[in-house]
Amino acid sequence: MRLLWIQAGACGGDTLSLLCADNPPLEQLIDEGLELLWHPSLSTDSPHRLRQIIAGIAAAQISLDILCIEGSLITAPRNTGLWDPLGDRSKKEVIAELAEAAAYVLAIGTCAAHGGIHAAPPNPADCTGMQFDKITPGGLLPAHWRSRSSLPVINLTGCPTHPNIISKVLAFLLRGLPIDLDPWQRPTAFFATTVHQGCTRNEYHEYDIEDVDLGGQGCLFFNLGCQGPLTLAPCNQELWNSRNSKTRAGVPCFGCTSPDFPRNDDLFRTEKIGHIPLRLPLGVQRAHYIAYKDLAQEAAPERLIHRKMEP
Repeated sequence: MRLLWIQAGACGGDTLSLLCADNPPLEQLIDEGLELLWHPSLSTDSPHRLRQIIAGIAAAQISLDILCIEGSLITAPRNTGLWDPLGDRSKKEVIAELAEAAAYVLAIGTCAAHGGIHAAPPNPADCTGMQFDKITPGGLLPAHWRSRSSLPVINLTGCPTHPNIISKVLAFLLRGLPIDLDPWQRPTAFFATTVHQGCTRNEYHEYDIEDVDLGGQGCLFFNLGCQGPLTLAPCNQELWNSRNSKTRAGVPCFGCTSPDFPRNDDLFRTEKIGHIPLRLPLGVQRAHYIAYKDLAQEAAPERLIHRKMEP
């Protein structure tokens, strides 16, 4: 299968993430038959060769199986996209044409999927995602768009995307395995459980033992903005570099796989009504949560309370 990777408005973080994949590693996929037509960091040919490849795809002389887009789609100024050119054309125009030729289109990272950081207010470059504009269906491509394989854009969200999500989805496509998508067009194999599941601070959360400053051992959700209970991602089940995650390192989850990332407020503060978080864990009803929270601290085991207070 032939893969073409185009970098739009991006920091390159998803490319760096891909290079860390180890289950499976990229080199194993190449040994199994994945052909890199072009990658901005891995290809040794000049950009002139990229333009030749694009022309060959447009003329149906080169088949394109997988189109990977990294970064948000820059549409400024005035929807021309010429703030991000590729040769004498805009990248957004080239990407839209390539998408029509591809069997599968992958938006790698939240920027490519939903606009991400670049589309945050005031969004001076008029950035958008491939098939979503933040939470609104329709981005560079309309909501009803489908690739040659009859699938919408497959969104592999994250800032960056977990390396093994990228390599496993590529392996699925290479091996002809089916990919089920959720309403945000993310593979359900990786986006069906919350970051909270597998978090080593879970027990503190259950008993409402809260941290108010970074560096403690309690739960980060109630005061420090952790989005783990609201965010679908495998970060605490398949650890980064097989070693760690944000919450295990004592940093709140920022919800970077979510369509509305980044939130337009303080990332290290939990908005609350009284003592109840404004945004509750997924699937939890407010009345039940209020009743539970008022009882949780009273039921907390002494070992947790003492450990929380240890220096």
